[in-house]
Amino acid sequence: MRGDGRISGGVLKGGKKFIWQLLDKLVEESTICESRVVCRRSIVDNLLKIIRLGTNNLEKNLKEKPSALGHIENKSLRTHVLDMLHAAIVNGELKPGQTLIEAELAAQLGVSRAPLREAINILGTQGLVEIVPYHGTKVKKLARKDIEELYSIRSLMEGFAIQRISALGRTQEVVAELRAICDSMMEAAEADDLRQVNELDRHFHDTLVASSKNDLLVMLWSTVSMRVRQVMSLRNRSRRNLLEIAGNHLIIVDAIGREEVEEAVRLVHHHVGTAGDLIAEGWEEDTGA
Repeated sequence: MRGDGRISGGVLKGGKKFIWQLLDKLVEESTICESRVVCRRSIVDNLLKIIRLGTNNLEKNLKEKPSALGHIENKSLRTHVLDMLHAAIVNGELKPGQTLIEAELAAQLGVSRAPLREAINILGTQGLVEIVPYHGTKVKKLARKDIEELYSIRSLMEGFAIQRISALGRTQEVVAELRAICDSMMEAAEADDLRQVNELDRHFHDTLVASSKNDLLVMLWSTVSMRVRQVMSLRNRSRRNLLEIAGNHLIIVDAIGREEVEEAVRLVHHHVGTAGDLIAEGWEEDTGA
């Protein structure tokens, strides 16, 4: 970061170096989802887009210095509107391809168009909506290719997180935390509580990545995990065996606990890859995209 508060080009260069190192470790030696080899260039391009998004947002936030006389109420209202729209998109209430009509949304939310327009612009920078001049704004569509790339990147990130945890000597500490989550997940599965299993599933993977203590990886993950939540909310899957889901997480933890890093990485690649394949299958038909 430069002295004037702006983000230097070194952030993107460092991010690119990190990505290539990650790919060299994981992609060249194996496929990501066993049945297919993912193009390195495609993954790099997508990850760099996420890095640029994160650094651009950070630079914007640094420029917006708080003022004692600043528009506190308007800013909080904009943030509130942004949170509501963000949740509606991620949770699937606003579906891909749906047009956002400002007048209707403003009336529904009980706000003026100004904070609504600001919130929509922010969603555009986050890649959640597409703003087409003279044609309005729509929730961005997700194609099967998007799902495959999303889960391929997710697989790389989680595998790299496992390697980082081992390299930092944090294995037993992290294993204890992950095992506690698995125990709760198993209890929810035995109670046939699908919602709680899904919540704990997300918490498991968030904890795994956060435990890597790699700031760039965590920044990338925040965007990827948000996309995964959106995909999961849109995918009307048949009810799977909840005990099997919980058990699949436990075997990953066991491998990490035994310090079998390569096996743990293989298991998480298979776990994420299988989930991605199941979701991508027939994606367009399910979403109408």
